[in-house]
Amino acid sequence: MSEKRILQMIPPTDPRLLSKIAPFQDDTLKIHKFENRESLADAMNDTMRKYGGLGLSCNQVGLPYRMFVMGGHPQIEAGRTRYCFNPEVLDMSKETVMMKEGCLSFPFIFLAIRRPKWVFVKYEDEDKKVKEEHLHGMSSRIFQHENEHMNGYIFTDLVSKFKLDRAKAKAKKEINLILKKQKHGKTIH
Repeated sequence: MSEKRILQMIPPTDPRLLSKIAPFQDDTLKIHKFENRESLADAMNDTMRKYGGLGLSCNQVGLPYRMFVMGGHPQIEAGRTRYCFNPEVLDMSKETVMMKEGCLSFPFIFLAIRRPKWVFVKYEDEDKKVKEEHLHGMSSRIFQHENEHMNGYIFTDLVSKFKLDRAKAKAKKEINLILKKQKHGKTIH
């Protein structure tokens, strides 16, 4: 097993997070010191797990690859992890579902987002195999969220300024509470 490589998250103001990503090409991996798709997939998965996410796109860590990792939570599809290279949404339900979402690029911010209930998707995996799947529930939601990153959108684009400002104020309160507890030597889990 190779040594874990944890990638650095970029701030939400970084223009790379808001840029549409070109199709993934294997010959560009060496530029960022990755041997192959598997080494990139491992680094993305290790980084997602370190930060406690359910999905992570390459542009969130400053990499110009049209790729994201999703899954790994034991209560979602028994912990299945997907490595999605050149992801596409081919079809989606007309029926939508409202649910709170978070994003590793925006710690402590949770927003109610309306999304299609299911999606039919296509992507290449870490072994270059083309996959087509119908995704439902959380897997559908995570795929849509991460795929939006690939297209230069972030989940804060999907809510009003009022709702975003309220969520930011709540996040600030939560962060201040944690800092206060840490100052007084209390353990935070």
